[in-house]
Amino acid sequence: MIAMSSKKLAPFHADHVGSLLRPEILKEARHRYQHGQLSPDLLTELENQEIRRIIGRQQELGLSSVTDGEFRRAYWHFDFLEGLEGVESFDTEDNGIHFQGQTLQSHSIRVVKRVDFGRHPMLQHFLFLQENAGPALPKMTIPSPSMLHFRGKVGEGVYPDLDVFFSDLGRAYQKAIRAFYDLGCRYLQLDDTSWAYLCSTEQRAELESRGWDPETVQRLYARTINQALQDRPEDLTVTMHICRGNFRSAWIASGGYEPVAETLFGTVNVDAFFLEYDSERAGGFEPLRFAQRSDLKIVLGLVTSKSGALEDADQIKRRIDEASRYVDGDRLALSPQCGFASTEEGNLLTEEEQWAKLSHVVRIARDVWG
Repeated sequence: MIAMSSKKLAPFHADHVGSLLRPEILKEARHRYQHGQLSPDLLTELENQEIRRIIGRQQELGLSSVTDGEFRRAYWHFDFLEGLEGVESFDTEDNGIHFQGQTLQSHSIRVVKRVDFGRHPMLQHFLFLQENAGPALPKMTIPSPSMLHFRGKVGEGVYPDLDVFFSDLGRAYQKAIRAFYDLGCRYLQLDDTSWAYLCSTEQRAELESRGWDPETVQRLYARTINQALQDRPEDLTVTMHICRGNFRSAWIASGGYEPVAETLFGTVNVDAFFLEYDSERAGGFEPLRFAQRSDLKIVLGLVTSKSGALEDADQIKRRIDEASRYVDGDRLALSPQCGFASTEEGNLLTEEEQWAKLSHVVRIARDVWG
């Protein structure tokens, strides 16, 4: 059992989003497994070996929370969502998800029965992480409930009334959060790209072309997330990472947080937001004026995970100071803007550059917060 009170500590002044670059030995093993050339047990053994290794590296860098790097996943979101009851994966006939200069292969999910949470494989994934985390706080990352609606296909035959769908989805996530907690999880992160899309003029227009009203969508998502968080234990920290797309160092959405800030920062009841702020595409810090809750933390993703070059430390410190005009400095923290491998392909930098980025975050945070 975790000795520290994560409610008081997490997220930490130096933190990270979660996913890490897969080593070549693991990529090769997963390829062999998918082609029937490696047994499930041998794949799991190799995953265990590599997860222990990267937990050790995170600890050596001075990070107070550790993840399994999402090493058992192909995707940051689909792998978890496919494990929900009533959801199945399928290969689509379209051209996949389009990033700036990259296209993710045609893979999707659909709701074929009423959604629920049961014996999910990622519960065991968390147990392994916890057993090997040592003195660090194990952090579990899962997609936000919004992503099942945003990236999935909800059949009208299953849910003729979308209000029933969102109610079932919120209830399923309530069960998921409780299940992870009962196993010892005290630091859980919900990853979400939908809010960043709702910040983008181009992406909002695309949503409208699908018959979705962006204002209605953000209210529905906020309500569902809050339903999922109802009655969560006091010593469980739940954060949310807002992502603008992260595949092979490419991105999708562009635009500041202003269109969603009042709803997101003012009504969504998470303990902290991990926000991308590594480029001008994220806009300024002004939308943080809506983050008024005295217990709400903001983790500034000022260090990019999309390239290996280290940012100027003094410039990062100046930007933290700028953000403190809107959020008290004690409620701020620092992290990379996203994970390093939202899919198993990973971003375009080396593993040593990845560790250097995380070490950079730790050093800057110590300078700023002590």
